[in-house]
Amino acid sequence: MSKLVSKITDSEVEVMRLLWEAKDSLPMADIRKALLQTSKWETSTIKTLLRRLCEKGVVQATKKEVYYYQPLVSEKEYNDYTTQSLIDRVYLGSAKNLVASLLGSKKLDNHDIEELRALFKVGDKNDE
Repeated sequence: MSKLVSKITDSEVEVMRLLWEAKDSLPMADIRKALLQTSKWETSTIKTLLRRLCEKGVVQATKKEVYYYQPLVSEKEYNDYTTQSLIDRVYLGSAKNLVASLLGSKKLDNHDIEELRALFKVGDKNDE
């Protein structure tokens, strides 16, 4: 699965996000309509992106009266892979270094920090 996910480009992720949000397969017309609101892509570009995603094995096209597209990779699978890839490449596999970087760069506000503290306490055996 990770090999498939690693090949998804930024443009293809936009299409994937639309498919993930839909929760059901979508016909090309609905995909095109939704993407025209967020991008300036021509219909041929959208068709090319969908074809590539199908070739990569992360989207399935099913022929009914027209083609319907659905993701074969979940958003969670994609996010898990890309997060781990970032940690491996940039932080030498250390999630702690990622969190330290976020804290040091002031990217987290107090609310974010409190939420993280609560998440860390879930795994703390001293709270029992």
